[in-house]
Amino acid sequence: AAAAAMAAARGAAAGEAAYVTTKEKFHAFLAAGGNAEEGEEEDAATPEECADAANGGAEEASGEPELKRRKLDDDAQAEDTQQDKKGMKGQNKSRPHMKPHSYDDRRLCPSLLQGRENGCFFGEKCKFIHDVTDYMSTKPADLGEQCYLYDTFGRCAYGITCRFAGAHTGPDFKNLVNKESETPTTSETVRNYLHKDLQRRLRKRQVTFTRSETYLRSIRTGNGAGGQSRNRPGSERAAPEPGSERAAKVEGQKQEANPNHSTVTAPMLQQVWLKGSKTPLIKTVGPLTDADVIKLRPCEKKQVDFRDKLYLAPLTTCGNLPFRRLCKRFGADITCGEMAMCTNLLQGQASEWALLKRHHTEDLFGVQLEGCFPDTMTRCAELLSENIDVDFVDINSGCPIDLVYRKGGGCGLMTRTNKFEQIIRGMNSVLDVPLTVKIRTGVQQNCNLAHKLIPEMKKWGVSLITLHGRSREQRYTKMADWDYISTCSRLASPVPLFGNGDILSYEDAMKARETGVSGIMVARGALIKPWLFTEIKEGRHWDISSGERLDVLRDFTHYGLEHWGSDTQGVEKTRNFLLEWLSFTCRYIPVGLLERVPQKINERPPYYLGRDYLETLMASQHVDDWIKISEMLLGSVPKNFNFLPKHKASAYK
Repeated sequence: AAAAAMAAARGAAAGEAAYVTTKEKFHAFLAAGGNAEEGEEEDAATPEECADAANGGAEEASGEPELKRRKLDDDAQAEDTQQDKKGMKGQNKSRPHMKPHSYDDRRLCPSLLQGRENGCFFGEKCKFIHDVTDYMSTKPADLGEQCYLYDTFGRCAYGITCRFAGAHTGPDFKNLVNKESETPTTSETVRNYLHKDLQRRLRKRQVTFTRSETYLRSIRTGNGAGGQSRNRPGSERAAPEPGSERAAKVEGQKQEANPNHSTVTAPMLQQVWLKGSKTPLIKTVGPLTDADVIKLRPCEKKQVDFRDKLYLAPLTTCGNLPFRRLCKRFGADITCGEMAMCTNLLQGQASEWALLKRHHTEDLFGVQLEGCFPDTMTRCAELLSENIDVDFVDINSGCPIDLVYRKGGGCGLMTRTNKFEQIIRGMNSVLDVPLTVKIRTGVQQNCNLAHKLIPEMKKWGVSLITLHGRSREQRYTKMADWDYISTCSRLASPVPLFGNGDILSYEDAMKARETGVSGIMVARGALIKPWLFTEIKEGRHWDISSGERLDVLRDFTHYGLEHWGSDTQGVEKTRNFLLEWLSFTCRYIPVGLLERVPQKINERPPYYLGRDYLETLMASQHVDDWIKISEMLLGSVPKNFNFLPKHKASAYK
């Protein structure tokens, strides 16, 4: 009880006294490989010794992580403390910028793997190896005897470059195929690829955005969203007659303002009727289509039932496709891709389009866009509507990071209501799926904005609102304000509103549902323990064993090899994403080791010795120990391997 009270006072989770230990003994136990036998390691500790340490005197009663640093009166020390706190918030800002590293300097030419009859397109200028024997002489040793891709799909597309090639390589280095177990490959189970033709047209700016240009033209003439404040009712100015002097002047101004603008030409002149107007206000040239005559009404768009569902939040870096597959298996109802920058998508960047990929098991899937201007966001929405398969599109107006906020995106949209309205109305006019929005309570800590925006967003045509119960300034240093979320939920009705913040157990989810929200979004809680969805749906605490947790990590690596590849480049990319995820899973405390259930998301895990060595290893917050776990699943790391986590906890230290 004394240990639990001390832990609570220090902001740490209350663990069973029999397992709580000191920092020194914790790392000594791991260094000894879990073999803390008598006489073998003096500093190593067993659970029984830890119980004695926790109950045996004032010197040993401090077996907890270091206290939070208090504000000091001394100006110099206070300044140092302030600098330390600046480096703690959000991202790991002390992490140096590192370019993507290649661990495979001598790579085999893809033309040999693909079996092209005409050989390599680049000929002698190709920088890859074309001699298979030469490549095999320098290829690193295999990481294992079995290849997951070959065992699952009956063939491995990576052939001899696979780091498990021994399982499917025949005489003369030929790639074997198991006809009996051959199943659809990854390319057939994953959708939303960026086709080369579309990428080429995007880079050359040859893609036309007819519907977007119609809407944007209405904004410029004062007839679209945000234009009503500039024109008095009844004073709408019609477009100039074709061939008139004013029409030529307007067209010249458009070309001067946008030299890349291309006018669609065709023998037929049609009139575009703006919503709510009785006379044609804009005239365009081009073929007459159904979209010009009959616009989709909101009731005719694809309908999605969001209510009473568990929503896996769009998570940058860690919310990748393999991780979403795991969460779907554990019971997540709605999944969403990582935040994608609309400008990068419009430029045809393959790395940004990769964030939109969808696995066939994701039955209710959306993508999240970030942008700060109506033109780019509307064009991007039209581009995605015509080229990928999604169930909804989400606008990120809750991102707190400086890079996005300073441009006016993310949380910045909440203070730019005119632009925000134009973005929502514009995207709604070109999408045939529901449009959703994710927001925070506001920008400043004590100045909430969400309750003012939500009634307006209902008028703008939003299908779902997700509210994170913190402001941008708070980040994760305060608890989410669920009372405020409850108030906003009543304001949003009948539009569904999902609440988000501090959900780490089914009890947290039950309390959240009592606030009247339509559903729950889970973010950090899913990263710390992805089986949280199962706990919520079954209404229980799952005391998952270390072996079961390792199986979850193994499934992630299998999905990663399937998604990123089983060659050296794919294996190391899978390892990097695994390590990023382990920076969150180490915060989990097994239910059987807690003195008070459930664990709270803002409580600091104490140093503890688990029920076995693996459970203790998974509790370590040292990168070296995370790498040990990755080596259990993906073999040894390359000689020049290095890793620094992208995120670190700011809710505690």
